[in-house]
Amino acid sequence: MVNFTGKWKLTKSENFEKFLEDIDVGVFKRQAAKMVSSEHHIEQNGDNMKVEVVATGQKGKTQDYTVGGSFNEKEINGEDAEVSTAWEGDTIVETHKSKTFEYKLTRTLED
Repeated sequence: MVNFTGKWKLTKSENFEKFLEDIDVGVFKRQAAKMVSSEHHIEQNGDNMKVEVVATGQKGKTQDYTVGGSFNEKEINGEDAEVSTAWEGDTIVETHKSKTFEYKLTRTLED
């Protein structure tokens, strides 16, 4: 099993601005979001994950979950979402479902 423990910098976010537009995030918030740089501080113990997101100019967040389970969080547009998690090989897939949209976030380690 891969171990995600460590401090990781977000290096790629595909179609992020279009995603924000699609979920009705306003233009000013979209522009600000493009400037954000984030690090994810992860502690992993087997399937148990603690992820602290540290973002420049934004309020961070902490997620505590077990891969294979689910948790709730507030999305960038203010909606509440249920997040289900699963292993797909060495990748963690988070499926976020709110009242008006759904998306998948993947956590993958690359050299």
